[in-house]
Amino acid sequence: MDKSTGIILQQFELGPLQNFLYFLGDPATKEIALIDPAWDVDFLRKKTKAQGFQITMILLTHGHPDHVNGLEEILSTHDVPVYISRHEAIFFKPKCKNLKEISPNQKLKIGTIEVECLHTPGHSPGCQCFIVGNQMIAGDTVFIDGCGRCDLPGSDPKKMYDSLYNKVMKLPDSTVIYPGHNYGPLEFDTLANQKRTNPYLQCHSLQEFLEERMGISL
Repeated sequence: MDKSTGIILQQFELGPLQNFLYFLGDPATKEIALIDPAWDVDFLRKKTKAQGFQITMILLTHGHPDHVNGLEEILSTHDVPVYISRHEAIFFKPKCKNLKEISPNQKLKIGTIEVECLHTPGHSPGCQCFIVGNQMIAGDTVFIDGCGRCDLPGSDPKKMYDSLYNKVMKLPDSTVIYPGHNYGPLEFDTLANQKRTNPYLQCHSLQEFLEERMGISL
């Protein structure tokens, strides 16, 4: 449990791509959401059991294989709903049971904890962040001192700019960003500090973002 926030928030680095996976939940009921299950499902099951947690849902920041390759295995033992953005590209939506599509800004309950789903396309059409209080699990929208790739099928650098500058950057400076990969100097950081150190959050225009950060000539 994160004593400073009153929620369960645990971060695990798993797999060859330095993925971060998360437990997010309610310490009162011990109900948790498993976010982006991949790579080592047996490890996740053991962690859950050891702490007396009950997985009541699975949340997907997006549908790329490195974030969902453990879905079928975890669903074989945990018959719970799997939530993905309704905007995710059809070719990234996993073909699994219990898949449910959610809308931008929709809110879900984990026990008594309310989670807001912030739609942040760019890396993929259905990328989303999960916000509880001032904690944000950001998936591949924004990394510590970086952001998600925009040169993949379904990616859109202009939409990434909009997500970063018109959604993420407008959150409170106290927002703590928990990324989808361990690609930066820290495992998590405040938005205030990222505004100072993250070059993808320091552009003055879309043109600058595309040319200087994404290497796209206009």
